[in-house]
Amino acid sequence: MSSSDSRKPNHGLWPNLLFNIVIPTLILTKGSGDDWLGPTLGVIVALSFPICFGLWDLKKAGKVNAFSVLGIVSVMLTGGISLLKLPPEYIAIKEAAIPGLIGIAVLLSVNTRFSLIRLIILNDEVLDVERLLNLVRERGEQATFDYHLSIANKIVAASFFLSAVLNYGLARYLITSPAGTPEYNEQLGTMTAMSYPVIVLPSMIVLGGAIWYLFRHIKKATGQSLEDFVRQ
Repeated sequence: MSSSDSRKPNHGLWPNLLFNIVIPTLILTKGSGDDWLGPTLGVIVALSFPICFGLWDLKKAGKVNAFSVLGIVSVMLTGGISLLKLPPEYIAIKEAAIPGLIGIAVLLSVNTRFSLIRLIILNDEVLDVERLLNLVRERGEQATFDYHLSIANKIVAASFFLSAVLNYGLARYLITSPAGTPEYNEQLGTMTAMSYPVIVLPSMIVLGGAIWYLFRHIKKATGQSLEDFVRQ
């Protein structure tokens, strides 16, 4: 469900968990009964926290971040499905669709300069990319390096496809009540709380594997440690 300088704010893990997971979960599971906010207002209030946090994050960044935008869109879709009282399976489809589409986009961008692994790792703000790539070419390792870069991108795509499958399975398992009921809100809150241990952690392990794989082959291709290219 969820969505260092002035251009790249780093709010840390705890604010993200608080606004995207903890507060919405508490409102959905504890504050959506008929004696409190009620199911409809409970959904609106709960989802307003990650939406407002995401918009604030975008404003602080000063530029559009595709993942932040997708996070906000995901939360708004959850709210729309809930308020329109669509069948529960729509939540499962939505939960699977967003990471699935990202995975497809990653695969389509594998051999372009917009590949996700290039944006994450081969980033001029992180590494001296020009020196790294020059060294790769000087050593005659360009073809091998491009091959391993493509493999790393495919592993990243696999992490999103894994997330799509886990998202769908978790939503189908947990959300069985019709929207507009306290039970639905409680199930939505439980899904939100379980998303990190059940979905995010396995996906992060796969993503970490892709980064480790690329780091290993950067060292082989350049003959130098990755730390030699990290910008101070």
